Amino acid sequence: MKILFTINYGEEKFQKVRDLGYEVVYYPENTVANNEDTDSADILVTYNPFETLDISKMNKLKYIQTSSVGVDQIPKQKLLGREIVIANNKGGYSIPISEWIVMYILQIYKNSKKFYEQQQNKKWKMNFEMTEIYGRKIGFIGTGTIATEGAKRLKAFGVEIWGVNTTGSDKKYFDKCFSTQNMDNIFKECDAVVCTIPATKDTIGIINKDKFKIMKEGSIFINVGRGNIINEEDLIDYIDKFRGVALDVFQNEPLEEDSKFWEFDNVIITPHNSWVSDKNNERNFNMIYNNLKNYINEKSLNNLMDIYKGY
Repeated sequence: MKILFTINYGEEKFQKVRDLGYEVVYYPENTVANNEDTDSADILVTYNPFETLDISKMNKLKYIQTSSVGVDQIPKQKLLGREIVIANNKGGYSIPISEWIVMYILQIYKNSKKFYEQQQNKKWKMNFEMTEIYGRKIGFIGTGTIATEGAKRLKAFGVEIWGVNTTGSDKKYFDKCFSTQNMDNIFKECDAVVCTIPATKDTIGIINKDKFKIMKEGSIFINVGRGNIINEEDLIDYIDKFRGVALDVFQNEPLEEDSKFWEFDNVIITPHNSWVSDKNNERNFNMIYNNLKNYINEKSLNNLMDIYKGY
């Protein structure tokens, strides 16, 4: 079987894949285009080469393995009627994203942004508006791998962790879990709300003014899921009620220069950067290698997805 990689994991790792019994070809993602070599591949290991690589011409393709968690980049219409399995990198970025969540919750409670500004201006001034995370309620919208890794780390600070999932089923590291239908409990009672859910037909726009208006004055709102799960205009309308807001994802990326989000002192913006880590390459390859090993041995794949549901 032949694998087309568009991500360069290095010759040593490619040899490990060959040792499983595969033929390996590599073309850089930003320049890959259809040719006889690419179109004869059975497996595609990739992130997003689809502007230049037309998978409808890859007639032997049976399995797409993405290095990403989201799969919005895959052209669904070119998969219709084809028996192609898709696996993502679920959990691959959960540790760096969870560290990002903890970092910004602490920065908001400890007023770090003001201290950075004072340092830039060489200004020595004590700040007495700092508060503790201890004893707070932190709510996660979603109890998947990102939320679980975040909850695991936040537990060390003596907080109570609440979560939302489809059925309200209990999850490790969560003190309480609510069903999606009862998620208002999180927004009403928690001191910080962290959105980690993917964008699906059921979640797009689910966080809107109805949620923001019932949140506590001086609470924290964080989004590391997808930008389109929140109504950004509604968030802007309620922005003054928050002690702090940290956003890593937006409906339109890059975030427009004229976006109002840039103007608010209580908003922290990062450019879809929470997943970045020096350990990603090794962690991602190990996941991909294990799936390729399972595939050639006709065993079940990890992280199989329904691309039409989005998870």
